[in-house]
Amino acid sequence: MPLLSHSAFGLFRQVHEQLPTSPALKTLNPHQDATVTTLAEIIIPQTDTPGAKEARVNEFIDVIVSEWYDAQERSIFLKGLADLDARCRDLFAHDFVDCAAKQQVQIVTELDEGLTRIREAAVPGTTRKLHRLNPEEVNFFYMMKQLTLVGYYTSEEGSEEELHYEIIPSAHGGCTPIDKKGSET
Repeated sequence: MPLLSHSAFGLFRQVHEQLPTSPALKTLNPHQDATVTTLAEIIIPQTDTPGAKEARVNEFIDVIVSEWYDAQERSIFLKGLADLDARCRDLFAHDFVDCAAKQQVQIVTELDEGLTRIREAAVPGTTRKLHRLNPEEVNFFYMMKQLTLVGYYTSEEGSEEELHYEIIPSAHGGCTPIDKKGSET
C-alpha cells in the first residue's frame, strides 16, 4: 500500500517542480535552513542513493512551512528549531549545526525516542499513530520527520533513483510466460 495517494504524490511533486533554480527562502532564515538541511540529511543520509540534501528537501520544507502550514503549525515548527539550538547549547555549548556529527546524531536519536514515548503515552499498549493525536501533542520533530520523508520520496531523486518509481513504465511485458517458480522464462 503506498504512503501517498497518486493525487497527493502529484501535488507534492508539483511543489518540487516549483522550486526555483537557485535557493530562495520564504520563511526560514539561513541558520534555520542550515539546521533543517542537517536534520533532513541525518534522517535520510546520502548512501549509494542521493540524500535529503541533494533532493533539496530543505527547500521543500521551507515552501510547505511558508505556504501550507497555518500560523500555529508554523510557530510550532520554528519554535522547535529554536528549542533544538537551545538544547544543543545547554548540552554541547554550540548550536545544532555547529555540533560534532556524533552529537547531532545523539540529539536526533533522543528526539526520535521522545516520539516513541509520546506514542506510547497516548494509548498505553497500542501503536496509535501520532497524526491521530490532539494537535498540541504533535511536536516539531514529528513534523520534521514527516516533511523530510514526504519531501524526499516525492522528489525526483527519492522517487526515481531510490524507489525506481515510473509514472509511465518504459516497457510493458505483456503476456510473458512464467515458469513454476514464478519468474519470467
